[in-house]
Amino acid sequence: MSVTVCLGSQFGDEGKGKLVDILANNVSLCCRAQGGNNAGHTIVANGKTFDFHILPSGLVNPKCINLVGSGCVVHVPSFFKELEALEVHGLDTTDRIYISDRAHVVFDLHQLVDGLEEVELASSFIGTTRKGIGPTYSTKMTRSGIRVADLFNEEVFESKLRRLAYSFQKRFGDLLQYDVDQEISKYKELREKLKPFVVDQIPLLNSAKAENMKILVEGANAIMLDIDYGTYPFVTSSNTGLGGVLTGLSLGWRSIKEVIGVVKAYTTRVGSGPFPTEQLNEIGEKLQTVGREVGVTTGRKRRCGWLDLVIIKYSHDVNDYTSLNLTKLDVLDDFAEIKVAVGYSFEGKMLESFPANPETLTKVDVMYKTLPGWKKPTTGAKSFYDLPVNARKYVEFIEESVGVHVRWIGVGPGRENMIER
Repeated sequence: MSVTVCLGSQFGDEGKGKLVDILANNVSLCCRAQGGNNAGHTIVANGKTFDFHILPSGLVNPKCINLVGSGCVVHVPSFFKELEALEVHGLDTTDRIYISDRAHVVFDLHQLVDGLEEVELASSFIGTTRKGIGPTYSTKMTRSGIRVADLFNEEVFESKLRRLAYSFQKRFGDLLQYDVDQEISKYKELREKLKPFVVDQIPLLNSAKAENMKILVEGANAIMLDIDYGTYPFVTSSNTGLGGVLTGLSLGWRSIKEVIGVVKAYTTRVGSGPFPTEQLNEIGEKLQTVGREVGVTTGRKRRCGWLDLVIIKYSHDVNDYTSLNLTKLDVLDDFAEIKVAVGYSFEGKMLESFPANPETLTKVDVMYKTLPGWKKPTTGAKSFYDLPVNARKYVEFIEESVGVHVRWIGVGPGRENMIER
């Protein structure tokens, strides 16, 4: 069995979906290991645009089986809504998508609580998608959560959901406008509808191992949003790096052959939190406009700035990439010069690595390397040497700085706009 892992190396929205879509053409199984429908991937395939949230992007390949693993959290109504949207676009998903019975369930209750928790934080709000992801992982960790397997025992399910609702009601009082009986009633129908999609992932993955299948793991979010290694507390609620793959899927570390880091040619971030290379000027506006930087899940404009190699090197230190995919290089086509962050200093001292303290991050001085732009289109390029000279130098500078080979280069939104070296 050969497992390839595709991970975000920045703050998410690097364009992982396109590489996953390309790689999924040669795999039998595509898996999600963590996160929920707070993630968002856009794929352009065969002239159609598909938006993915909780579903693995491997569904675009009609021969690929897809699994939402035990480390994920699933809002069941959104799962079906997303499936239906794909089917409207002519994508047949029959017998190709499964959910682990160990995955935790996101209820409407969690989504309401997510909004109330953001209100509680006031000016210190995290900027969550309010999809209920954080509260669901919280109840998972306090052992009061409800797993997919629990849905099929009505008595257990109802007892657990009532207990969960009671605990949140005690905390928020009349601010929480929630009808537990209504949600219980909703699951009487959803339960039967969901049953064909639910599996025990252990034998499924054991079978894949026995048949020596090629497996692709699609990371959601990115390492700078990792609960342990990201810009805490401005992070998501799961392990978004390689560690989350090992715990969210029962694959085994010996099966992993490739770990690909996806790097946007500049940096973007959605929501709150420190962003050292953010450009609150015409540069940031140009990156946002040309790059069409709007969140797939939230519709919010993304904050934009120069590429930060301090982050990419830190990301590599955590995830140990075997290769990189540089995306959206074409967005930089019209810049006369391009800056790249190569180091941070704080109070006059160079920092050895990306700091844990968010207060420090807001005060670092960023050291930039200025590189010449190329002022030529890259979108038509089919090989590395079709790129303008300065575009190639930009790629090589990233490669040399991080110490990892840039194997793929994205120069447009379509499948065909990907150069492989």
